[in-house]
Amino acid sequence: CIFHVLRVFEDANIVHVDDEVNPVRDMEVISNELRSKDSQFVEKSLETTQKEIQKKSGKPGSPEHKKLDLMNKVKDLLATGKDVRQGDWHCLDVEILNTLQLLTAKPLIFLLNMGEEDFIKKKNKWLPKIKEYLDKTGGGQMIPMSCALEAKLSAMSAEEQATFCKENKIQSALPKIIKAGTTALSMDCFFTCGPGEVKAWGMRTGTKAPQAAGVIHTDFEKGFIMADTMSFEDIKKHGGEAACKAAGKFKANGKEYVVQDGDVIHFKFNVASGGKAAEVKKKSSRCS
Repeated sequence: CIFHVLRVFEDANIVHVDDEVNPVRDMEVISNELRSKDSQFVEKSLETTQKEIQKKSGKPGSPEHKKLDLMNKVKDLLATGKDVRQGDWHCLDVEILNTLQLLTAKPLIFLLNMGEEDFIKKKNKWLPKIKEYLDKTGGGQMIPMSCALEAKLSAMSAEEQATFCKENKIQSALPKIIKAGTTALSMDCFFTCGPGEVKAWGMRTGTKAPQAAGVIHTDFEKGFIMADTMSFEDIKKHGGEAACKAAGKFKANGKEYVVQDGDVIHFKFNVASGGKAAEVKKKSSRCS
């Protein structure tokens, strides 16, 4: 995932490299540079793949030929001024594309760096122009934010932040930026907890409970029995595991359960050792 920070604020004391603020122009410049970089990479990869085919006397339909055909399609697409992410690709194409790690194949999120005053007022002359450009080009998601404001908030205590945000009717953009990044990558996270420790684990969206357990340790997946789950929001709302149980928010789930973003999980698993089943173990102690 690529976060592209765009300057949309005016400040005579901070000189722009092009002497004027124009984020639409900046987007076009960077997009062209990324496509140019991908084109150079594809050209070199084409040469390498062609040599491999000649060396192995590869026949049509071989993995090398498939890769060659795909890279020629990528080359032609980039030549039209489109990013790789905008192409129409089949599942097998995507598998090959993922090995190439092309820049324009990655999800793109634009962070619009506003001045503090504009961010608080939720107004800036460039916002509608950027929205129009992205709608026209299919360029990606945009998130207004203010680096100056985020720096100010980071220097405050939690109480000071809460007071400042309430008085100005704003929120830090960081949680939204983080969520946008994980969503763009189809990533979620779940939590395990124990005495003095809470740990977050990353996983692909749509992961079932045994595979989520395998993120922690392969033994958890192999010997998976069940997953006791509560959502973080329910814990925050009700105040702990006992309260979640009383409210009917504590659930025992089997192998087909799809883990949700923000789940707090106790995994139960069983691993055979010397022909005997080990005792059921839990990844973590109970959350209080």
